[in-house]
Amino acid sequence: MKYAVNQPVPKLDSAAMTTGKPIYTEDLAPADCLIVKVLRSPHAFARITAIRKKRALAVPGVACALTWEDVPRIRHSLGGLAYTFGSPNDRYILEDTVRYVGDAVAIVAAETEEAADKALRLLEVDYELLPAVLDPRQALDHQPPIHGEEDYSAEDTLQGQPKRNLMAHFELPYGDLDAAFAKCDVVVEDTFHTRANSHAMMETFRAFSYYDANGRLAIVTSTQIPFLCRRTAAQALGMPIDRIRVIKPKVGGGFGAKQSLVCELLCAIVTVKTRRPAKLIYSRTESFIASNSRHETYITVKLGATKDGIVRAASVHTISNAGAYGEQAFATALLTGVKTLPMFGRAEAFHFDFDITYTNTMAGGAFRGFGATQGFFATESMTNRLAVELGMDPCQLRLKNIPHSGDFMPAYFFEFLTSSALDRCIKTGRNMIGWDQKYPRVEVDGSRVRAVGMAVALQSSGISKADKCCASVKLCEDGRYIVSNGAGDMGTGCDTVLAQIAAETLQCSIDRVSSAPVDTDSSPYDKGSFASSTTYVTGMAMVKACEQLTGMMKAEAARALDCPVAFIEFDGDFFYARNGSSGRLSLELLARRQVTEPDCPWFTAEGSHCSPTSPPPLMAGFAEIELDRDTGKVTVLDYVGVVDCGTVVNPALARVQAQGGIAQGIGMALYEDVQYDEAGRMLNRNFLRYKIPSRMDLPPIRVAFEQSYEPSGPFGAKSIGEVVINTPVPAIADAIYNACGVRMTDLPMTPEKILKGLRQQVQP
Repeated sequence: MKYAVNQPVPKLDSAAMTTGKPIYTEDLAPADCLIVKVLRSPHAFARITAIRKKRALAVPGVACALTWEDVPRIRHSLGGLAYTFGSPNDRYILEDTVRYVGDAVAIVAAETEEAADKALRLLEVDYELLPAVLDPRQALDHQPPIHGEEDYSAEDTLQGQPKRNLMAHFELPYGDLDAAFAKCDVVVEDTFHTRANSHAMMETFRAFSYYDANGRLAIVTSTQIPFLCRRTAAQALGMPIDRIRVIKPKVGGGFGAKQSLVCELLCAIVTVKTRRPAKLIYSRTESFIASNSRHETYITVKLGATKDGIVRAASVHTISNAGAYGEQAFATALLTGVKTLPMFGRAEAFHFDFDITYTNTMAGGAFRGFGATQGFFATESMTNRLAVELGMDPCQLRLKNIPHSGDFMPAYFFEFLTSSALDRCIKTGRNMIGWDQKYPRVEVDGSRVRAVGMAVALQSSGISKADKCCASVKLCEDGRYIVSNGAGDMGTGCDTVLAQIAAETLQCSIDRVSSAPVDTDSSPYDKGSFASSTTYVTGMAMVKACEQLTGMMKAEAARALDCPVAFIEFDGDFFYARNGSSGRLSLELLARRQVTEPDCPWFTAEGSHCSPTSPPPLMAGFAEIELDRDTGKVTVLDYVGVVDCGTVVNPALARVQAQGGIAQGIGMALYEDVQYDEAGRMLNRNFLRYKIPSRMDLPPIRVAFEQSYEPSGPFGAKSIGEVVINTPVPAIADAIYNACGVRMTDLPMTPEKILKGLRQQVQP
């Protein structure tokens, strides 16, 4: 019997969100907060030689003006990653060197916003300008180095050389690559350029901080990583972890941006210095220019196949732009290869390597898809090109090469694929889009043509051997349950999904389970809401907690019914003695014993989980476009995504997750591009100039599920949050080629670039 899993349960917080309840960070801030503002660098690379703040401090209502001389000089990283995925310690809270336009120069706090703004204008700063570098391909050995400081530190495994602007280098060889390529009948190679993208979430970065009655620093923030935020704040401020408390209200969107600390330390240091509550709300412009973005990459892919369509050899080389700081860069670049190469399940050899360079642009950060999105644009585009060279249908080429359940995947952290319905995803998507009738194209009139394209992808379900997540559950006196986790729902509905998993384990309806808010003082530890881990990793922790609670309740029921615990059965409502007697005890009576029986324990349990593997969700995506050859304009008419995320815990939430990710992928394909001028200033720092697709720009996005059963996941589930963004870009690129013969290797795929390609076709 299904109690909650595989049911389209509405989000637990849907009523509060749709009725405008005060549940977000700014809603909860005390009225007497100091207003914090940040002076930002107008230069891409400079040393600060002097800051004069006397006039700023004289403004009535100004409580403090902080510069690099006023804050702890402790190197740290803002990246929210597990301990085993360390990033370089290359930041101070404030520093006498600024490394991109928008870098923090000074902090002002005042009683009113007007006073803070006036004080910012009165700060006087002298800069020594340094030559900047914006292109990651030109950054190596550019002088002076962006990070030449002596107290820079990073793990040896990064193999970085910061004084050469090389943040990290990595290589993963497998098999005899030259010999494998020598066996191939067809070899294709090309380089692909993906641009920085802005997360463009609706709620900008924001936090407030205060000292509680016990003298502990509390930070209330819109974050995906409450516990990692606490860890980083403790390091950067030089405070013990137990003196800091992080509270996460509802989050108005993150998409990875809030996996880094962006504003929290700038706010907290004001409270530390003034002993007063302080609030920092980023403007939309600040969120664009002074946060983080998807990493820009250049990815070179070489594939070799025999004439029967089997890919025997593959290589991927990535150059990634860390930006000014390297907090998420290593892990992101890693995924451009380890998530894409496993799709060539019959390859005899492969080679993957990457170089990450520092530049004077805003730091790259986590963004939904986390490097795999960039990688799949390159590898799936090359697979589609290989299909043309072989004269083979792209769907059939995938079916010949994809890994199957039980296959060993050396590129995917040397793990085995334990569940897969990708072959069914391809076949279902092919039928839904009408592939056989539309491939490769259908002429509409003299200028317009319709075409289809496809791609496949995988992602992960958490980070194996690294992501540690915990969950807790307690029985209330009336027989209902309260569950708690520290993951941090950022609008995805993970609180609802985890409550469903709890209800299924406890054999009750979802309306008997409530979810507690996230607070590092009371919530169980969780590394945070990222890496497609919550359903799979935190979900298993929830299963363990509920199973432990059930065991505790059975033990007390056995004592009450005078029956060996081995003979106690529980159906969600009653405990039954199956030792020949007819005794039974209701859950409500058992719950009441907590407060009426001196010897009865309090029923609360906690479970933790760290998976040794990361079973990937898989997906096939199909795009239908209309292209006007006179203008180069592309209109996406239809998009079909067929997903294998194991057991679908909540079909309604999974569907909107998939639709949202596909919509973001369409934006990356056709519209989105963080642009800098020659001086390093971001040109499109608002929604007027930074284009994301609106409802008018999007097609019907049709989603179907082909369920597999993942034995290591909760009730057979895997993740879904990120895999859904990985297919739109290569699928649309394939459709453009099928429509007009132009191969797109540079994002976004604008009408201007398509027209340029069409004109090159007709030039002698």
